[in-house]
Amino acid sequence: MPISLEEARSQGIDEFDFILISGDAYVDHPSFGSALIGRLLEGAGYNVGIIPQPDMSDPESIAVLGRPRLAFLLSSGNMDSMVAHYTANKKPRSQDFYSPGGKAGFRPDRALIAYANAVRQKFKKVFLIGGGIEASLRRLSHWDYWPEKFRKSILLDAKLDLIVYGMAEKALLEVAEVLAHGGGIEELKNIRGIVYAGSKKIDEAEAKKLGLRLSYLPSFDSFKEDKKLFAKSTALRMKENDFYSAGILVEPCDTRFVVQNPPSPPLSQEEMDAVYDLPFTRKAHPVYEKSGGIPALKEVAFSITSSRGCFGSCSFCSLAFHTGRIIQSRSKESLLKEAKILTEDPDFKGYIHDLGGPTANFYHKACEKQEAGKGACLGKECLWPSPCSEINPSHTEYLAVLKAIRSLPKVKKVFIRSGIRFDYLLLEKDETFLQELCEHHLSGQLKLAPEHVSPHVLEAMSKPAPEVYEEFKKRFTKMNKKLDKKQYIIPYFISAHPGSRLEDALELALYLAKEGFVPDQVQDFYPTPGSLSTCMYATGIDPRTMEEIYIPNTVKERKLQRALLQFNKKENTALVREALKILGREDLVSVLRPYYRKKK
Repeated sequence: MPISLEEARSQGIDEFDFILISGDAYVDHPSFGSALIGRLLEGAGYNVGIIPQPDMSDPESIAVLGRPRLAFLLSSGNMDSMVAHYTANKKPRSQDFYSPGGKAGFRPDRALIAYANAVRQKFKKVFLIGGGIEASLRRLSHWDYWPEKFRKSILLDAKLDLIVYGMAEKALLEVAEVLAHGGGIEELKNIRGIVYAGSKKIDEAEAKKLGLRLSYLPSFDSFKEDKKLFAKSTALRMKENDFYSAGILVEPCDTRFVVQNPPSPPLSQEEMDAVYDLPFTRKAHPVYEKSGGIPALKEVAFSITSSRGCFGSCSFCSLAFHTGRIIQSRSKESLLKEAKILTEDPDFKGYIHDLGGPTANFYHKACEKQEAGKGACLGKECLWPSPCSEINPSHTEYLAVLKAIRSLPKVKKVFIRSGIRFDYLLLEKDETFLQELCEHHLSGQLKLAPEHVSPHVLEAMSKPAPEVYEEFKKRFTKMNKKLDKKQYIIPYFISAHPGSRLEDALELALYLAKEGFVPDQVQDFYPTPGSLSTCMYATGIDPRTMEEIYIPNTVKERKLQRALLQFNKKENTALVREALKILGREDLVSVLRPYYRKKK
């Protein structure tokens, strides 16, 4: 797709219907949202141009493709721009893997707001639509970790006409059709998967005409007086997030009302196949060659997306709020077709780096009810606090795809790197998938995310009890012994999550010492918009129970908890001693380090 007028003219394009402005460099690959949305609209007959990473110091950079006939589409890229720029401890990142050469500084902070302001200054009365992860997770009021305060819906902050949230294919195509026929905001208001603002309240009669329930959220202004109201608001948002049961949500803010329509319906398998069958070149635009290319492409160039959606319900993850709980998957034929395309790439070395999605082994819907199109259960999660008795843990379909792809002539191995839910895997009594995983789809290591060992911290995370992880480890070890393979689990842990006290961090440190494993990397809890855990962090209240929860939110305690999880590092010695002194466990000073050295 063209990024300049010269390229547009060479393709016979005189005017763009849509111009997409993105915080990422332009990579024509389905893992990059801008490319996927651009190709989708192009496939529907619209002319689409892309302005990747416009220079905010130059007002003309927004205008390089002129004025679109229908709308500007704005996105921060594949990541929230603040997450792309800053670590969990608010330190600037030195790299940006979605930018040329991996260099930082090509996108502004709060990119969606910056782009919208720039477009409004240059073009009057142009329609602005926000989309992507930043727009989706900030579509209603939210806690903003960086200034430590509540912010309004980004719809209002960026002065957008509309937000399409979630994966957005269906909603955007509907919006495009209305705009193409001369319609405006009034004609768009009944489309699912959008957020808009109005000056008048919606009444129940209007909602009933659409066959929908209407719920008013606490107002944005009320959070300043009572944070508990934000917890109530978060709980209601999470409840009203399934296409099959959700109603209309309205959030008062100042003198306006932000209206969130129910989510778009999930894509059918045929629809999802069609999206990934669009004519992607799977390459970065040639303009980036001199800069060293786009590092993020190297991670996905030989990976295949098999599914989307997640019923895992982790509190710290906002993915379900973005994509929903209903799994959508591609057919084996579609996945085989893409695999064959990869094998023809001159850079292909025989390895498919990943075949998965948000969670690789969630390839089909969670249960028969969801398969029948009745949606996810209200007030009940699929895997937490314990797996639902109706869940279907079969890995047969996913395994069939893996076998088919690894049997292709030029494929040496198909890896699974996008995450395995071990608690879900354990539900299947037949160990065929576990054996195939160990025998064919690992490179010596299996990365898993138990996240912690303290039961009440795991409860706050909506993660399974520590005994479940221990059971998986036993089965994994036994299977590898059977196969005569030396393969290991590399566990991931989160420090300073809501609910975690200093003594919980010590409990995890002692567990690691006993295991003889101290992680090279530990994820400090990162309160990003849209997650239950971020609500806990902002309010000190668990929105699932409305009970108070401990929050380790000082810089000092975050450092102490992280140091305990990496107690073997020389630079952490003083912090570990300080933590043990606070806990009255100075007797352990002589225990942790020697214990680790002995076990190592």
